Amino acid sequence: MAPSFDHLRDEDLDEDDFDQDEVDISDLQEKYEVSLEQGYDTFVVVDNLPQVDEGKKPSLIKFLLKKLNTVGKTREDLIFMPMGEDGQSLRFAFVEYSSAAEAAAAVRQLDLVPLDKKNIMRVNKLTDIDRYGREGRIDENYTPPKIEEFHEQEHLRSFMADPTGRGRDQFVMYRGDSVGVFWNNEKDQPENIVDRPHWTETFVQWSPLGTYLTSVHAQGVQLWGGPSWTRQKRFPHPFVNLVAFSPGEKYLVTWSNRPIAIPDEGHPILTLDDDGKNYIIWDIETSKPIRSFAQLDILGPPDENGVKKPLKAPWPAFKWSADDKYVARLTPGASISVYELPRMNLLDKTAIKIEGVVDFEWAPASPQRDGIKTYEQLFCFWTPEIGSNPARVAMMSIPSKEVVRSLNLFSVTDAKLHWQSDAAYLCVKVDRHSKSKKSQATTLEIFRVKEKGVPVEVVDTIKDTVINFAWEPKGDRFVIITTTEPVAATAVPPKTSVTFFCPEKMKGSAIGNFKHLRTLDKKNNNAIYWSPKGRFVVVATVHNQQSSDLDFFDLDFEGEKPESDKDMTANLQLMNTADHYGVTDVEWDPSGRFVATWASAWKHSMENGYHIYDFKGEVLREEPIEKFKQFQWRPRPATLLSKEEQKTIRKNLREYSRIFEVEDTERINSADVAVVQERRRLLEEWLAWRKSMEEEVAEERAALGLPADPVADLLKAKTAELAAGEEEKIIEEIMEEVLEETEEIVA
Repeated sequence: MAPSFDHLRDEDLDEDDFDQDEVDISDLQEKYEVSLEQGYDTFVVVDNLPQVDEGKKPSLIKFLLKKLNTVGKTREDLIFMPMGEDGQSLRFAFVEYSSAAEAAAAVRQLDLVPLDKKNIMRVNKLTDIDRYGREGRIDENYTPPKIEEFHEQEHLRSFMADPTGRGRDQFVMYRGDSVGVFWNNEKDQPENIVDRPHWTETFVQWSPLGTYLTSVHAQGVQLWGGPSWTRQKRFPHPFVNLVAFSPGEKYLVTWSNRPIAIPDEGHPILTLDDDGKNYIIWDIETSKPIRSFAQLDILGPPDENGVKKPLKAPWPAFKWSADDKYVARLTPGASISVYELPRMNLLDKTAIKIEGVVDFEWAPASPQRDGIKTYEQLFCFWTPEIGSNPARVAMMSIPSKEVVRSLNLFSVTDAKLHWQSDAAYLCVKVDRHSKSKKSQATTLEIFRVKEKGVPVEVVDTIKDTVINFAWEPKGDRFVIITTTEPVAATAVPPKTSVTFFCPEKMKGSAIGNFKHLRTLDKKNNNAIYWSPKGRFVVVATVHNQQSSDLDFFDLDFEGEKPESDKDMTANLQLMNTADHYGVTDVEWDPSGRFVATWASAWKHSMENGYHIYDFKGEVLREEPIEKFKQFQWRPRPATLLSKEEQKTIRKNLREYSRIFEVEDTERINSADVAVVQERRRLLEEWLAWRKSMEEEVAEERAALGLPADPVADLLKAKTAELAAGEEEKIIEEIMEEVLEETEEIVA
């Protein structure tokens, strides 16, 4: 805490104690030198305090202490509040914390926090005040701030207004070194909006609501948007590898496998507190970092030699609640840390300790549990069997940290957590092993979140291992893919079965038990892609060199329903099948009308490009593109229409359909007219060019003394030779013709 040796006054040294000329202490001075910044890095200055007299000063310090101790440890005797000559406080105080990290946390979490109804605290480091406020760094003369001229900003949601009025969606393509954004024109060539070379160095990514396009560079991340595609935000995280947004686009998480190294001259945005960290959580609105974190060292199970090797860091490492108010991080096997936004302070100042915890998932929507009227967010976690204790799945409410439902499980090999999009259901896919551990099967534990007491329904009719599971968005049906063979990397992937489940019909609005609808055996499928609007689903085979099937299903087919499915809430129909060789990715557009499939050069180099299908599986467009890397539909924000308005639109959909059909017919006819006009224009250009070339050639021949038309001159010369008496050649031809043929039989 002491100042450096150079700051000691001469009168503080007693010359009688030693002679400076005789004693050389330069080595000690260098060894124990403490700079001003290092000496005072545990101090903060708190401004905007209420003005009090000596009598009320102790009460104010005690009140202030409660706020200060929420981020660290300090005491009353470590708070110094200067008083003025008039006996009133000067409205600021010096506070000493037990460590520099606590002082940094106070600046980050207490600055701009209301102390009471009238006063908002300002908290700064003491070293910052000295660094920026010392003599010569602040102009003594007041200079009025320059007010920039107002410029109207571009609307970041302009992409919602298709200029053609057809409600088209946009998509981005990354091919070669170029990135382009296009309007989808179904069968026609996509309409280019913007195309830039070297727009990104690694990949591009849309924000969850489609507001921004993310580009990733060695210097950090940039967000682009608006009709002019200008840079909206930048986040300088050196050597960033991955990016993740919060659901509401308020916050951004960046990760680099290289720890941050702050140079000696400093960094324009990051501070020494961020040095050595791998993750940064940013406020998108201000483009400022909120907090940084180091990467956890996660060790796997011991190998044959008993050595635990580090595992790959999970992504995303930080998971968000549906409303952006909380973000949580898992410490495998130990705890879940839940942070409150926007201050990023640990909820209740402690992590939630859960022995053996393996994974957790937030509910994707704000839950609506029966009988619960208070605000809450839910997340689910699971723990394996530890000793004699069974495996456990539990659902916890935040911010109360109350476990609202738990379930014990036995003989568990693994578990996966699958929330339905409206948080109405949670399916826990449990892989169980037999007593001999030689065979494995799967059960589905389905939590009905909106029903009283959160009952759990068990689907235990599955005898094989489930390798894929997917809920219908905004619905209550699901599809699974199973296999009888062990799940492992093999040269020839095993045969699979695709099974559809749906609830039974019940009276009123009640939802019945989940029942088996249909199973399709001897398939190669390994991936499930539901339409974002529900009803339609694509079951595909991706990353497979032997097969690339695409099966398009309708679960609300309007045709005749089989007798066996009369009591089910689905009518399954295979609409179409397709094949896209080498397909690596499949994605629905946000409207649920089109499906894009593509073969990425990141996975293989054979027949890269993309296909676009309609929801029925009819191929609309195929375009092979060399070095094609990425395709992404631009997301859309949630509709602003109420449920009643949406219901009215569905009721009158046939009337709207007639209008759309007329518009489509006119558009197709106008497109045909446009094609004819374009061809006519090209023909006229060709005829004009040919005429100009003929005139140019005629001028050149005249300049050289050659005839204008050499062919005509040759014919004229030939005719003259014949007229001069040249012998004509006579050619005789003998032709034989059978006039009649008679056949007579002689006895």
